[in-house]
Amino acid sequence: MRAYERLLNYVRVHTTSDETSGTHPSSEREFDLARQLVEEMKALGMEDAHVDEHCYVYGTLPATPGCEDKHALGLIAHMDTADDASGENVQPIVWENYNGGDVTLPATGMVMKPSMFPFLTSMKGETLITSDGTTLLGADDKAGIAEIMTALSQVIESGRPHGPVSIAFIPDEEIGSGTASFDFAQFGAACAYTVDGWDVGEIEAETFNAMQAVVQLHGISTHTGRAKGRMVNAQLLALEFAALLPADEIPAKTEGFEGFFHLLCSEGSVEHAKLVYNLRDFTSEGMARRQKLMQQAVDTLNRHWGPQSAQLHFTEQYRNMKEKLAEHPQLVELARSACLAAGITPRMAAGRGGTDGARLTFHGLPCPNLGLGGWGYHSPYEHITVQAMEKVSSILRELIFLFGQTDSI
Repeated sequence: MRAYERLLNYVRVHTTSDETSGTHPSSEREFDLARQLVEEMKALGMEDAHVDEHCYVYGTLPATPGCEDKHALGLIAHMDTADDASGENVQPIVWENYNGGDVTLPATGMVMKPSMFPFLTSMKGETLITSDGTTLLGADDKAGIAEIMTALSQVIESGRPHGPVSIAFIPDEEIGSGTASFDFAQFGAACAYTVDGWDVGEIEAETFNAMQAVVQLHGISTHTGRAKGRMVNAQLLALEFAALLPADEIPAKTEGFEGFFHLLCSEGSVEHAKLVYNLRDFTSEGMARRQKLMQQAVDTLNRHWGPQSAQLHFTEQYRNMKEKLAEHPQLVELARSACLAAGITPRMAAGRGGTDGARLTFHGLPCPNLGLGGWGYHSPYEHITVQAMEKVSSILRELIFLFGQTDSI
């Protein structure tokens, strides 16, 4: 089965994670895909494939004779989809021989334009896969799963020697708890790669430092007819706070190694308002600056409107895995070599988002992130091509073979 055919099957399974549930996994529906994957892995000969009580799928492709002492290669992808757009009743559309121009998503009339996604023009002549516009597609990260499964199948069919391969498909990555119940002993590899990045051939060995900030604003409510000098509207305090932050340091105006303040959500009334920000920066110094700017904004409001008018709390989400992966340069070199062996030009990229690999790296499992070939994640514009998926499957296949030839990791 080709990688894209697997993807078309997987995206039809509703696996959106639920940040409000407080359970692990966050939604029982994630088990539906987990059980399907276990059966497919067993059909490939992975006899130990299973799903545990927390919806983590584990399995091992045994080494071929003579390669049992090689280091195990770990490959990881996540099963859940983000709740930024619906992941239920996904209807994938396959566009044969895409012309490189505008794509009108049929169910909604939404238009995917090269002016918004310039790389669309490079996909001319390929087979494009999108949703119908009512949902996201789910390539993030079901394409990663499909590519891993396809690579395993190709390795088995080739008959070429290879070392052991440890597989994990995990729940709840999109809500930041994908590693909460990860069983390192069960996984069985000392190093791994997540397949959860962007373009084909991209290798991410660094990510943002990530912090979440919650701002609580407290106002005073009174009758609007006699409010002068008395009312303090917490919602206006929230607007004032936002205006005190650098206007150009937001996701829509930053790229590359530039960090940002992202207003994730806001709610409020006259008496109380709440702002939730995601802070992102590639350096510890840059993150400290962002925290300082937010604290200064809070101090300004408290001077103007009285003590405790504004309160601020920070929670660390993840850290830049660069400092840990620098101790394992061979993992990046092996990924580069795998790309070249597959006929793909490797490219180092900064991870402008969180991956479970960042958290796993700080728990002792060094884990660079590889591109899965998709674009437009977390939206109805999400898309990928058949050809990109085949290339990524080839990279993973070559990576498996390279690990079988490597004595030291």
